[in-house]
Amino acid sequence: MELVYARKDIDEAAGAFWDQLPANRSVLAFHGEMGVGKTTFIQALCRLLGVSAQVSSPTFSIINEYDAPDGLIYHIDLYRCRDEQEAIRAGVEECLYSGEICLVEWPSKAAGIFPEDALHIHMEEIEDGMRRISVETGPEGGAKQG
Repeated sequence: MELVYARKDIDEAAGAFWDQLPANRSVLAFHGEMGVGKTTFIQALCRLLGVSAQVSSPTFSIINEYDAPDGLIYHIDLYRCRDEQEAIRAGVEECLYSGEICLVEWPSKAAGIFPEDALHIHMEEIEDGMRRISVETGPEGGAKQG
């Protein structure tokens, strides 16, 4: 799947993205450079999924948990994790295998703990501030960054 959108259309893009996801995918790993809009896109997804709380980056807490009408949503940011062991000690692995929706930024910091069926979302900024999202499956999703 590939999706191109303007930042002003992020809510519509989040809806189109969600509608195209394969069924029963709960772990979404977001890859991309700093500032590409991973957190902003995750905020749009949370709005779409009915989260009424303010969604913010869990950079320092590592895991934020939100209530949604269909269950919990975990927003995980591994940017500050040094390795997989630190992520495990923080409870990330428990979230990834909980069956709840997990939206993870910087998954490459703990790539070995992700389920094999995780979806890897690669985000990049293209011309005129547009964003491109492409989705891959499998271990690490072919990711080399973020």
